[in-house]
Amino acid sequence: MRDTPVFPAVHRLCYGLRDGTSGRRHALQVRLDGGGGEDGRMTSSPTLALPGGTIPMLGLGTWQSTGDEAVRAVSGALELGYRHLDTATGYGNEGQVGRALSLVDIDRDDVFLTTKLPPEHAGRERRTILESLAALGTDHVDLWLIHWPPGGKAAPEVWQELRRARDEGLTRSIGVSNYSIPQIDQLIEATGEAPAVNQIPYSPADHDPELLDAHRERGIAVEGYSPLKRTDLASEAITKAAAVHDATPAQVVLAWHLAHDVVVIPKTTHLARLEENLAALDLQLTAEEVAAIDALGW
Repeated sequence: MRDTPVFPAVHRLCYGLRDGTSGRRHALQVRLDGGGGEDGRMTSSPTLALPGGTIPMLGLGTWQSTGDEAVRAVSGALELGYRHLDTATGYGNEGQVGRALSLVDIDRDDVFLTTKLPPEHAGRERRTILESLAALGTDHVDLWLIHWPPGGKAAPEVWQELRRARDEGLTRSIGVSNYSIPQIDQLIEATGEAPAVNQIPYSPADHDPELLDAHRERGIAVEGYSPLKRTDLASEAITKAAAVHDATPAQVVLAWHLAHDVVVIPKTTHLARLEENLAALDLQLTAEEVAAIDALGW
C-alpha cells in the first residue's frame, strides 16, 4: 500500500449537508473521477439526520494525528471527498485540523466537524468550546461531545452546559462519548433531552444488537471508533466477503458498520488507506454476509 502523503483530488462530494430534508437516513453523492473528471461515476454516501443537521456516516478520525502529518492527512482527506472530521480537545490537534480546513477550497458548511470536551474540563465548558473554535478557525462545530463521563458519572450539570452552548449557536448538535445507557437515561431524566450521538468503540467483536436498539429507542445515533483496531481482519466471515466483492477486509468492516446504521470514523494518515476506506461506500454486503460478521461478536 502507498504511504506517500500526496493527495490528488480524486473524489468530489456534490451536496450540501443541511438541505432541510426530513427523515433519518439520506444519501450524498460522491463522484469518483480518478482525477480526470470526465468518466467519473457516482456512489452513494449515506448520512443520518441529527437535530442540528446531518452527519456523514463515514468520517475521518484524527486521534494520534499530530503536527504537519495531521495537516497533510486532513487536507488530503478533504480533497479525496471526506466531509466528516472528528477531533477533540484532548487530541491536541484542533489547530492542525483548523489549518487543514483553511488550505482547501471547500465551504465550511459542507464539512461536518466534531470536537469533544475533556471530562476534566467540567466547570470550564464555555471556555473550552471557545478555545476549540479559535483553534479550528470556525464560529461553530457541528457536534460537540462530552468525551468521557466526568469522574465516571453522568454529570447532567455538564450536559446542561452543552445545551447552553448549542442554544448559543456554538455547536449545532450535542452528544456524549463512552456513556452507558443508564448514564444517558440520567441526562434525559435531568434535562428532558437525549444526546444526538453516543460515540463508543464499535466493531464486529463489539456487536450488540440490544445496545444498538437501546440507543435507537432513545433517538440516539451510535458512532463507532476503533472499528479496525478492534477487529480480527483475518476472520473467515470477513475475508470471505472481501473475496466475493473484490474488496479489502477493512472495507468489509466499514461496510458492515454502515449496514447497521452505525457512523464510523476510521483513522489513518496515509493516502492509500484514506482512499481504501472511502471506497467502502461502494460496497453493499448481503444480509447473509452481515449476519456472519455479526456472529463474530457472540
